[in-house]
Amino acid sequence: MTGPLAPRHATDASTPTTRRWTLTSDLAMIEPVVETIVALCVTAGFSARHCNLNVPVAITEALANAMLRGNRSDHARFVQVSVELDAHSLRVDVTDEGVGFDLSSLQQSPDESDWFEREDGRGVFLMRKLMDGVESAGPDDQSRHRIRLILHRT
Repeated sequence: MTGPLAPRHATDASTPTTRRWTLTSDLAMIEPVVETIVALCVTAGFSARHCNLNVPVAITEALANAMLRGNRSDHARFVQVSVELDAHSLRVDVTDEGVGFDLSSLQQSPDESDWFEREDGRGVFLMRKLMDGVESAGPDDQSRHRIRLILHRT
């Protein structure tokens, strides 16, 4: 993992903050990054609900999906995490070394009869419910897939 885990405490919420990490595809790498991003959101004045629920759940899902599905749990593959936080929003890009998926094709909901038996789709469902925007891009010219999570400060 690269990049400092301790957040810089901005004195002015309008000052943009960026962080980047490179993680191996090891689920143990998720928690320290999520904790740092949550701390950044707290410092920036995001609501308690966003900091305690929306941000940690959505980012954990995105990172786990990148490691388990995108990189197929291959510890030789990496996940890039990029965070941009300003006075108006949080943007988190999670990029894996997988071929990606069609985000628009994942429209599962708890109303479907096989909801609890399925092994896919619930993470994307949660990300969509907890964030203001979820976007997918890739694979790019380096065969990487990116998912972008966007949360507006309220």
